[in-house]
Amino acid sequence: MILRGNFMSETLCMSTNIQMIIPDKLEGPYRIVYLLHGQHGDQGTWIDNTMLPYYAKKFNAIFVAPEVNRSFYLNLKYGRRYFDYVSEELPEKCGRIFNISAKREETAVMGCSMGAYGSLRLVLTRPDRFGFCGAIAPACIYFRHMLDALRNDPSSFMNTNPEAGEIIVDLKSTYGEELEFREEYDIVKLVRDFPATAPKPKFYVSCGTEDGLRKENLLFREEMKNHDFDYTYEEWSGGHEWYFFNDALKKTIEFWYSDS
Repeated sequence: MILRGNFMSETLCMSTNIQMIIPDKLEGPYRIVYLLHGQHGDQGTWIDNTMLPYYAKKFNAIFVAPEVNRSFYLNLKYGRRYFDYVSEELPEKCGRIFNISAKREETAVMGCSMGAYGSLRLVLTRPDRFGFCGAIAPACIYFRHMLDALRNDPSSFMNTNPEAGEIIVDLKSTYGEELEFREEYDIVKLVRDFPATAPKPKFYVSCGTEDGLRKENLLFREEMKNHDFDYTYEEWSGGHEWYFFNDALKKTIEFWYSDS
């Protein structure tokens, strides 16, 4: 069953769109997956571009797809508190509406590109709530150098991408006019500083061998070898597009189920 609608978010102080896939028979308690879209997507991206409705029939879970615009699931310097919305308000609302499991091991966050970055940060920041991360071609794992380059020579960046102007607007909304790096948004630092007493999330990360983000994902794979996480990385032929994301979503869901 696919549900599409909107509700008034107290955190965002506005009405926000959301889509869900729920089992035809509501019994539970159900596992829950928060499914995060990429920078060019919205709440309907996963349902519209993948076989998620078919995959969902095989699993006893609720899939929740929020909309966060181009925020990278962060609390913006000039804008809405999207991280607070996804990490706090949304799970609490879902818990009041549906009979979902309270176990962190049965609570997953998955996403592609920008949504994969958001997934990584959510499980590293709130491991008490999210026990599994499925990150498909995560973006911006190594980001400090990009901000440094933009501060030093913004004009060069404007020639690299037809969306460069919009990307700079996004970054200034997040980091401020001076593009000051914020360590709490750094995935690698969150890994290195992960509290010894916190429950550790499990990771399944995937990337296409023709994806422009493969290099930094391989660097992150090497970084994770230095830390005591349950971390699995897989890659196969594919680019940064929906043919790959669709296959990766299926593998990610199956991995989560088979590993528990």
